[in-house]
Amino acid sequence: MACWIQESPWLKPKPSTVARGTGQATSMSGQPGATSREKKEKEKAHPNYVAAASRRSGTEWTEDCRKSTYPPSGPTYRGPVPWYTINLDLPPYKRWHELMADKAPALKVIMNSLKNMINAFVPSGKIIQIVDQKLPGLLGNFPGPYEEEMKGIAAVTDIPLGEIISFNVFYEIFTICTSVITEDKQGHLLHGRNLDFGIFLGWNINNNTWVVTEQLKPLTVNLDFQRNNKTVFKASSFAGYVGMLTGFKPGLFSLTLNERFGVNGGYMGIIEWILGKKDAMWIGFITRSVLENSTSYEEAKNILTKTKILAPAYFILGGNKSGEGCVITRDRTQSLDVYELNPKQDRWYVLQTNYDRWKSPFFLDDRRTPAKMCLNRTTQENISFATIYDVLSTKPVLNKLTVFTTLMDVTKGQYETYLRDCPDPCIGW
Repeated sequence: MACWIQESPWLKPKPSTVARGTGQATSMSGQPGATSREKKEKEKAHPNYVAAASRRSGTEWTEDCRKSTYPPSGPTYRGPVPWYTINLDLPPYKRWHELMADKAPALKVIMNSLKNMINAFVPSGKIIQIVDQKLPGLLGNFPGPYEEEMKGIAAVTDIPLGEIISFNVFYEIFTICTSVITEDKQGHLLHGRNLDFGIFLGWNINNNTWVVTEQLKPLTVNLDFQRNNKTVFKASSFAGYVGMLTGFKPGLFSLTLNERFGVNGGYMGIIEWILGKKDAMWIGFITRSVLENSTSYEEAKNILTKTKILAPAYFILGGNKSGEGCVITRDRTQSLDVYELNPKQDRWYVLQTNYDRWKSPFFLDDRRTPAKMCLNRTTQENISFATIYDVLSTKPVLNKLTVFTTLMDVTKGQYETYLRDCPDPCIGW
């Protein structure tokens, strides 16, 4: 994997403390009588100090735009993602049995990790007891086929239904992602995304990884949802989760979901649901419903713009012809902004991380700036699966939370997902 270097204000290192020495090199010989200041300057000149200073400045966690990372290989590529068929002609209770029979051990690992984290804060075990015994009743009936599907997953994995429900609820509040839709000079659209998940859910100090992020990788699957032996839509997800965050309907549209941070966020929606106010849709369920049932880009955009949802979100939607690409910024009750491709105004891509486009991203989590820089350097003439993968492979767009990268070409019916790694030095988010 090549990395090409060109100085830019974003990448330019801050002046190093080491470079601001006293200039008294001859007095830093380590001879007896050296002053404490001279000893400190000598420590600063040591390679270990330089490395530590670089880590603190953050320059090791960034890099210039990657090139030639596709087809995936090397240290940032964990491996392929397996395909499974979900037969929508089966009763909901049975649809996930084959997949979950394979993935039950991996799902139990992650559920045990989540329980251990919760028990670390509430050692009595009462929180888990409430989840196992009370959560299904508290949340009540889920819409459509989703409740029966979760019951079927609980049965085949021998995991309590409450824990399966909690595993599905997590994605309403913990997903951090980067999504992009591009249009080339011929009007051809491509859609790419990094799915980042697991922040604050346990840090492994032995290998510098997020515990849950790593445990999700064996659960990552590509899904071919079929009816009458024909594909309805394809998606990438985690075994045990019945909503969708990433997918496309071949020939029609592509859709990804990014979390939107807000005070009136997913927690409030869940509380209202428990209290009986159930006039909003779970965001993972609305995404799946659109992928399964909508028949055009415009129909999907209309639903995603107007339907009340439990948590704020960004819906990144791509179509099959020029100009059909947008980022829908949502709060729980309405659309705040629809930002669309406009090739006539040289807007040949739309990009979304987890911050409103009219606001600056959090300074410790600026994936937007490097992603835009790399897209602009790529140019519209050179956009392809390969160059989008390069952008999504550039730190910090690629980071310790990145589970997988998906590339979608609606018109050609191409759908590719790859497990990712971010070797050190790599920022935690």
